[in-house]
Amino acid sequence: MMFVSLGLGAVMAMALIVTLSLLTGGKVTSGETPPVSALVGTRLPAVSGVGLNGGMVHAPWTTGHPTVVVFYASFCEPCKRELPKVTRYLDHHDLGRVRIIGVDATDTRDAGTAFSRASGVTFPVIFDPSADITSGIFHFVGLPETVYVSGTGEVRQVTTGATTVAGLKAGIALLR
Repeated sequence: MMFVSLGLGAVMAMALIVTLSLLTGGKVTSGETPPVSALVGTRLPAVSGVGLNGGMVHAPWTTGHPTVVVFYASFCEPCKRELPKVTRYLDHHDLGRVRIIGVDATDTRDAGTAFSRASGVTFPVIFDPSADITSGIFHFVGLPETVYVSGTGEVRQVTTGATTVAGLKAGIALLR
């Protein structure tokens, strides 16, 4: 009898949750695709900044190169899983005209340098300790983020959160 009461209670609770969600404008779906970023379709300005390892890093789209921009930080747990996979893929695949740059956001130079080195990063990285680029230009509040930019500076796709190798391949294919 106790199990029947618990079962009925669970069914009633689920019905109440679904009803409240529908009444307050929520959607009850499974396997829903993520929303498209507001950046998609916009043109980016010429972005440049001091490199994590010195020198200046300039946005490749300003010289006609499609670009993948990888935003990360040393303290970001999803970044710790994502970045080594991304760098391994990039090291073993010909990207043609597509260029890769990183943006190390809200980090210290020492931590960012150590994390980038440990993750195998070989592409240029802009050091963005105050998130002027990350938050100011791209309007990101969390990490990691991956942005796929055409050679004319148009944002084609944004991956919020950690990207997968399959997602990276698909994003790069959009730029070719």
